[in-house]
Amino acid sequence: MKKALGMSFLLLVAPVVQGADIDAGKAKVATVCAACHGSTGVSVSDSIPNLAAQRAGYLEAQLKALKDGTRKNPIMNAIAAQLSADEMANVAAYFAAQPGPETGAKSAFLPNVATTHVTFPEGYKDTFTKYHAINFPATSQVRYYFANKAAVQAAKEGRALPDGSVLFAEVYAAKLDADKKPVVGSDGLFVPDKLVLYTAMARGTGWGKDLPEMLRNEDWNYAVFTTDKQHRTGVNQAECLACHKPLDKMSYTFTLKQLAEAK
Repeated sequence: MKKALGMSFLLLVAPVVQGADIDAGKAKVATVCAACHGSTGVSVSDSIPNLAAQRAGYLEAQLKALKDGTRKNPIMNAIAAQLSADEMANVAAYFAAQPGPETGAKSAFLPNVATTHVTFPEGYKDTFTKYHAINFPATSQVRYYFANKAAVQAAKEGRALPDGSVLFAEVYAAKLDADKKPVVGSDGLFVPDKLVLYTAMARGTGWGKDLPEMLRNEDWNYAVFTTDKQHRTGVNQAECLACHKPLDKMSYTFTLKQLAEAK
């Protein structure tokens, strides 16, 4: 949640609910918010905003907007929808009461979400099954998905994906036409131009044990790799974990249906 700009917005910010319970807010933060925003409002990722010392009225107003859908953020819409009006007021009051983070401060949760057990699957083109491809218009990218034998077999048998499963994607920037729009091939997919990165998710015994429960995807871990197959710097698992968290009935993957249909 970023700080508001301009007096017109400030006039719309809801006042702090009188009698907000900071202790109750702290308890709710520990179970709901801390996994991404840290237990004291110092976030676990540079891409997730710090909430410590933000104005309570501002925070409360943003939670209300996220709950009713007037502010769009798939992860936060789902989380805010579970909070009552009192809980939102309490959480806002708690974060507002925390000191602002010092320059360079990082959440105590960061070491665990920044560490991944996923390694680059060398030889994947020879041993994995290519099972799906999809366009990403917002970023003018096309992605190709691969899975190892353990994942494909379990999906085809209708079982949860087991330890040892690996799902992997090649991410390409699309070729652009003269109007800077992605060129579409006869298969309906963007024509790939340049490989920009790889993404992967894999699971192994105990890989999730040190992750906050609010984020934990059983024992799945995630990774982003550069084109030279190295872990991309500055990336941690918080956003991946939060995005996949609601998919617990689908082995935490968006492409389980396609995986089950792999040839």
